[in-house]
Amino acid sequence: MRILHTSDWHIGRQFHQVTLLEDQRHVLQQIVTIAKEQEVEVVIIAGDLYDRAVPPASAVALLDEILRQFTHDLQIPVMLISGNHDSPERLNFASTHLAEADLYMLGKLTSNIKPIHLHDEHGVVQFYGLPYADPMMVRDSFDHAEDVKTHDDAMRFLIEQSAVDTKQRNVLLSHCFVGGAEACDSERPLSIGGADQVSSAHFKDFDYVALGHLHGRQYRSEAHIRYSGSIMKYSFSEEKHIKSVTIVDMDAEGKCEIEQVELKPLRNMRTLEGSLEELLEQGKEDAHAEDYLLIRLTDTHAILEPMQKLRAVYPNVLHLERPGLLANNGRTTAQREKMLKGEWNMFEDFYQQVHGEALSDAQQDVVKDILKTLHNSEAS
Repeated sequence: MRILHTSDWHIGRQFHQVTLLEDQRHVLQQIVTIAKEQEVEVVIIAGDLYDRAVPPASAVALLDEILRQFTHDLQIPVMLISGNHDSPERLNFASTHLAEADLYMLGKLTSNIKPIHLHDEHGVVQFYGLPYADPMMVRDSFDHAEDVKTHDDAMRFLIEQSAVDTKQRNVLLSHCFVGGAEACDSERPLSIGGADQVSSAHFKDFDYVALGHLHGRQYRSEAHIRYSGSIMKYSFSEEKHIKSVTIVDMDAEGKCEIEQVELKPLRNMRTLEGSLEELLEQGKEDAHAEDYLLIRLTDTHAILEPMQKLRAVYPNVLHLERPGLLANNGRTTAQREKMLKGEWNMFEDFYQQVHGEALSDAQQDVVKDILKTLHNSEAS
């Protein structure tokens, strides 16, 4: 059986107040194309379809469009679980009816964990979907779960309740944080202090484990216990990530051959560093000037409206840092002490920083006259 594993779509996400819906549509259409070209037999999505529990209408419409292409246009079954960003109840809506169209939406944790059976030329493959569940959710859903205190307890308990038939080929979908895996800035913590981590030892009875939650593609303990990673870069901490979907070929014995098919973003996420003059010149020839950028300016002097100037050549600058000013901290401290002496010294220093030269005699006379007029006005 050929399986496409993906996760962490986060449809509807904004980054620095910029909507990413167009970028997400671009990448999701690639996944549809990959499924078609690779002749995939089932698509599994391991949680975080939406970025928040109550997604905007545009996000719901995009998800509906993509799922329709899989199940209706390509006739490929889709199985998905809710993640910690999703609303279990909303994802679970009409799930019984949708299952008749080969769209299996496992949004809400229930006490009756049963596998979904799909067939290939070798027989049945059992898919177990475990929606994201913290310890409290497990205790609320099951009797005799009062000993479930941690996420690891919850995973152990849920696997036990699944009663996996090891004589069959088995696939697990789970949205969790496996101990030792590599996290990044754009993931919402499941709990505080490391209590969210679960052991990969719980997955020993599964031939493939499709994980969601962590945005970097990776595997833990065994190559078949795998995070597909998010479909896009959602923070600058993911700048070096390669985003992809995972294609799994499972044979008659449950052995898996795994391939990662890279996704091409509409706009990449990059960090650029240099002086303002260098970056403005570079931007004129940059073929990827539309990328989402973090800019680090190395200039050590004050600059008027640097963001406006940068966006003239790089329209999607989202964040600006000035490490160059820190290198000039000693001089800055002296300048601040100088400013405390009065308005004249303050303006004189400001002009020097902005223009890189001192006020001329004529300019000094103008400023002094203005200050004198203001002081006389206040006194009267």
